[in-house]
Amino acid sequence: MTVKSRQAENSASTRSALLKIARKLFAERGYSETATEEVVRRARVTRGALYHHFRDKEDLFKAVLHEEERKLAEAINAVAAVQPDPWKSLQAGSEAFLDACLDPAVQQIILIDAPAVLGWEGYREIDNSYFLAGAKAAISGAIEAKLIPAQPVEPLAQMIMGALHEGALLIAHSDDEVRTRREVSEVVKRLFSGIST
Repeated sequence: MTVKSRQAENSASTRSALLKIARKLFAERGYSETATEEVVRRARVTRGALYHHFRDKEDLFKAVLHEEERKLAEAINAVAAVQPDPWKSLQAGSEAFLDACLDPAVQQIILIDAPAVLGWEGYREIDNSYFLAGAKAAISGAIEAKLIPAQPVEPLAQMIMGALHEGALLIAHSDDEVRTRREVSEVVKRLFSGIST
């Protein structure tokens, strides 16, 4: 192993440790209650190592958010991929997203802190980069297969994602998350049913 490859491996290991600890603390305490000093201490690295990989706490949070969004997108795509048609695929993916919103880490990092830390536009840009293209592809496929009437794809994708996000926030802030999850699902099914007629 060359010195350069060992350095790259150590650098990747340090970055991974920082992300793992930061994710745990952001999920448990939220962004505002997480101190970079504790992230560094728990990851057993120097402050210099933190700032070598991330500009600041917000940049660290953004990296954690990207990891969470990527994992969420992979889980949703796995559920959606086994469906028999694009419209059912979009519905199944939507239900998988709502299921994921029962996870306290998803609630805190994606639903609560991301818009607060990055601003609504900054959060939407990241969220859309993981989900919008898939939603648009499913809607286009459903229109082509005549599963739903022809209609503008971009607005429909954005409206569906907006409705799901609002439902997710209801779940995250509910005193009875399981009941609220069930109620949100009932409404989402009606929305999909209305679009397909």
